[in-house]
Amino acid sequence: MPLKLRLALRDWDYMTPLVLGDVASSRLDITVDRVGTLIGNLATDDAHDAAEMSFSRYTQLRHDGDERIVGMPNFIMRGFRHRCIITTKASPIRSLGDLGGKKIGVTGWRDSGNTWTRALLRREGVGVEDAMWYGGRLTEAHPIADRLDGFGRPGRIEAAPGERPMVDLLQDGGLDAVFTPFMPKGFFDQQSPFRQVIEDFRAAEVGYFHAVGYVPGMHLIGFKAEIVRDNPWVMGELSDLLDESQRLWLEKREKYADTTPWMIDELRRCAADLPPTWSSNGMAANKAMIADFATELHEQKIMPRRMTVEELFPLHAGRG
Repeated sequence: MPLKLRLALRDWDYMTPLVLGDVASSRLDITVDRVGTLIGNLATDDAHDAAEMSFSRYTQLRHDGDERIVGMPNFIMRGFRHRCIITTKASPIRSLGDLGGKKIGVTGWRDSGNTWTRALLRREGVGVEDAMWYGGRLTEAHPIADRLDGFGRPGRIEAAPGERPMVDLLQDGGLDAVFTPFMPKGFFDQQSPFRQVIEDFRAAEVGYFHAVGYVPGMHLIGFKAEIVRDNPWVMGELSDLLDESQRLWLEKREKYADTTPWMIDELRRCAADLPPTWSSNGMAANKAMIADFATELHEQKIMPRRMTVEELFPLHAGRG
């Protein structure tokens, strides 16, 4: 009798084979709930056994000794961050170093993606103390919420003035740049007033990969601890299924590349610029990235100490 596993994921396209049942296991009966936002607290969520979750918030749970959730180093969301800093087309800002002393908006202070983006600035000599930061909603369509999460500091890290949408503040000069994981509606239109700070972000990201050896991970899969305790094999089984779903989706994308005019060129360039292992999951493939993320959380004063890789993934310790 296969184990029933209720899994909450965002709508990542490469999970389509898993959702449709093209990728399946005789050991698991998986129900995938496609969620628009991440579950607030998997430990108290009766509807799911496992879920996509923030790497940053998972780290906080491990630090606090909350062992109700255990994570596996399968990074369901990973990506470069150079592309995630936007400004106006009229702005003179053209590089990460230009952001020193500027007013920067963030969609969430402790968010994993924004932590990685601030790490990029640190590499260029622009630390938290070298800019003025504002947390807020990206557009009018996003809800007003506490996006500082207790990390606010008057005169350094504050809420967006009047809780105004950051795209509006960007246009009227209230902000110089904004960190955002997802582009605002209309960003890709020819008449859009916005652009990425780094216009050739692809070249910057390829250079970054060759410098650090990984694509940053933002979200991982967390399990309720009792599921793993009673079924020690379940994490490995699900991780293999997620990887197979991604492999199969890429194979289909290479065949059905006419979804956009130049998808075929993107596939070609990606294969040329990155090794085929760029998205590999598991401890051995991600140990350096995990350690660097823990360092960043500590250096940016999000975590009071640097967590070790073994503390974060105790069930995978010793695997590379």
